Amino acid sequence: MILSGRVALVTGASQGIGHACALKLAEAGATVAAAARNQQKLDELVAQITVSGGKAAPFPLDVADEEQIKTTFKAAITQFGKVDILVNNAGITRDQLVMRMKRADWDAVLNTNLTSAYLCVQQVIGSMLKQRWGRIINVTSVFGQTGQAGQANYSASKAGLIGLTMAIAREVGSRNITCNAVAPGFIETAMTATLPEEIKQSGLKMIPLGRIGTPEDVAGAVRFLASDEASYITGHVLNINGGMLMG
Repeated sequence: MILSGRVALVTGASQGIGHACALKLAEAGATVAAAARNQQKLDELVAQITVSGGKAAPFPLDVADEEQIKTTFKAAITQFGKVDILVNNAGITRDQLVMRMKRADWDAVLNTNLTSAYLCVQQVIGSMLKQRWGRIINVTSVFGQTGQAGQANYSASKAGLIGLTMAIAREVGSRNITCNAVAPGFIETAMTATLPEEIKQSGLKMIPLGRIGTPEDVAGAVRFLASDEASYITGHVLNINGGMLMG
């Protein structure tokens, strides 16, 4: 129970990587504020954590809405007293070649994937500074490091998260607050499940470990970065991609 006494807020917690992160953090002893748009899935997640002896509560949230972010974080802090660990995981895709990409699709992805992370950090940073302890973990992507055709908006948002991570790490490091990112590669989630089989097989050939990753692979790394065991790691991007990108 390495996170006993800590409170973690996870965005995009209703499915995929966010869901796995919430379970792993709760398993490690953290109280989890699970935030996402889907109330039913949040309720199911909270029930799963509670049945296992953990503590969690659902917080319906669309991170594209600044006022909802403010209201939700205030409610979570009121209920649990603090937020020690923030996992910025919520993300969407709106894929299209850049020459055909609509401005609305660019804005939607940047607002959800990048701007929301900055807004969420603002809601917790004050209390983290006062208590001189905090963990901020941003979920970026291998495509924020390499780029991806048809995903100019997604790649830009995820690359922006890496820059945001490093900037925040420099700003708050002296107060014992770390800010890191995890960069998943090809992970089996609802977002990747809809890809054509030929694309999946093509992607698989690029992975030296020879398998597609799982949300639990990512969640284990998030749990580590949230713990005291990672207290001397900040401004780092931890690649979780099976060797798809090295160096």
